[in-house]
Amino acid sequence: MENQQRTNDGKSPDRKILSEVGENGVAIITINRPPLNLLSVDVLLSLKEKIEEAIRKDSVKAIVITGSRGNFSAGFVVTAFGGSQQRKTHRELGFMSVDFITDTLEASRKPIVAAVEGFSLGGGFEIALACHARISTSTSKLGLPELQYGILPGFGGTQRLPRLVGLPKALEMILTSKRISGDEACNMCLVDAISPSDQLLGSACQWALDILECRRPWSISLFRTDRLAPLAEARTLLNSVRAQIQKQNPNVIHPLVCIDVIEHGILCGPRNGLWKEAEALHELRQSDSCRSLVHVFFAKQSTSKIPGITDIGLLPRKINKVAILGGSLMSSGIATVLVLANYYVIMKYIDQNSLQNGIGRVKANLEGRVKEGRMTQEHYKKVCTLLKGVLSYDNFKDVDLVIEDVPDVVSLKQQFFADLDECCPLHCIFASTTCIVNLDLIGERMKPCREIVGIHFFSSPSVTDLLEIVRTERTSPQTLVDLLNFGKRIQKTPIVVQNCTGFAVRRMCFPYLQAAMLLVEHGADAYQIDKALTSFGLKLGPFRMLDQDGFQSAGVHDVKFLETFPDRSYKSNLIPIMRKNNRAGKYTCQGFYTYNDKEEASPDPEISKYIEMARSMSGITIKSKVKK
Repeated sequence: MENQQRTNDGKSPDRKILSEVGENGVAIITINRPPLNLLSVDVLLSLKEKIEEAIRKDSVKAIVITGSRGNFSAGFVVTAFGGSQQRKTHRELGFMSVDFITDTLEASRKPIVAAVEGFSLGGGFEIALACHARISTSTSKLGLPELQYGILPGFGGTQRLPRLVGLPKALEMILTSKRISGDEACNMCLVDAISPSDQLLGSACQWALDILECRRPWSISLFRTDRLAPLAEARTLLNSVRAQIQKQNPNVIHPLVCIDVIEHGILCGPRNGLWKEAEALHELRQSDSCRSLVHVFFAKQSTSKIPGITDIGLLPRKINKVAILGGSLMSSGIATVLVLANYYVIMKYIDQNSLQNGIGRVKANLEGRVKEGRMTQEHYKKVCTLLKGVLSYDNFKDVDLVIEDVPDVVSLKQQFFADLDECCPLHCIFASTTCIVNLDLIGERMKPCREIVGIHFFSSPSVTDLLEIVRTERTSPQTLVDLLNFGKRIQKTPIVVQNCTGFAVRRMCFPYLQAAMLLVEHGADAYQIDKALTSFGLKLGPFRMLDQDGFQSAGVHDVKFLETFPDRSYKSNLIPIMRKNNRAGKYTCQGFYTYNDKEEASPDPEISKYIEMARSMSGITIKSKVKK
């Protein structure tokens, strides 16, 4: 091979991109910005230079693009989306999409093959899409996550992906930022072949030579039409997806812009679509949504960086087997999340009937994913083998984590943890989902060497990506590192909080919910409040949120906050009155709303009489300004 440290002009090479030519005449061009090989304008310019150089060389027959140290490329540096680089890079990005990705890379007179391993996301994935073939490992992760940052794919992803996999699958991947494995990509013909990691480069080089010798097809992704539906069918689908997005997120614009760009390419041709994509990217990168979502991205990143905990060199211990105590809906939801993340889960119940119901709920959750097309029947069967229901502690000898989710009765919880103390290994982490009982009190009957933490999932666990980890004075740095890693593995955003009233999430929600109660009791309409806040952009208004959480939980938390913050709390009688009248929220199909068999909410006129009773008990008179 040519010495990869030598260049034509004798100058020191740019180490962001490496290039070497093998004896077979294939130039291997490597994106070299480990660990994730992130892109920037400078990296793209260097990549363009290396590809153009390889195209010019007579000794080069074909080209393979890959990434260093096990990753192809995880995409563009996020700071370029909504941050300080926006004025500098918007022109270059549009230029790169057409002049480089399309007119240099894809239009190359020599075949170019992408050798994909590890992460191939965003702009990195779009580079692979423009290659004439893609060879991947089975475990690679491919996707276009740009909508998570308030923008859209800007290197041709809106035009090439629909032409490679069809419009329905492309819309799903782009609009949900869905990542797929190499195996999944191969099944949908997004990659051409699967290769083991140690044979990936060899396979990609051979594929490129086969294209050159006409033994493999030379595919130009941008101009393929065989996977596109007829125009009328495509427009019907696009309009349907538009309507669905407008209903779910009426204040969010960038998914609609993305759909418009995809449609423009179908109607006016892919090259026109590329320019439309570049213009839309420039506009969206300057939007408030983009800046806010980029802020959220970095905020999420910062939650896993805790001074004195994550910066002292501790490595997370493996958590393979998790036990869950409790038969609630939350327990079943947590178990569903864990088995989907490939954890072996034991669910302990007090009797056979509870066991059957609990395991049945988990399987129903998984079956729902199969019906929705989010899981194959084969995957369903595999995941179900990770789940086991038990009535005793016999299987707890090798568990790594126990999550207790039993009713908030101190003596009951203390007994459970005393029993666990006797049957679980010393390395096992004990966690409770309680939001009310003091964690130090729960662990009083355990051995002094044991520690206990809080671990809070939110309703519903499969949808909400937040995970609250509560530390006490006895919680070790190692345990926190273990749980932070656990949170990431189950695709949650873990936040570590202190052991205090309300912790973080409920402490923020409490004044919000109290304000809603105060307004209603002084004359505001509950449903108008919910409508105003969902119109503002929240998924649920305060009263739908209370129904979702359940009135028992809300009532207990009200008492706790009133005790802790008597001078800063508003005492409302509305929830206690509704509970006395057998209303407990969504779980009983009657709260502030009524719920049908499909769990659809409808306003309930009877609510007005309970509000009037609460006013009467508190001696409140309606204020005309509030009622308006």
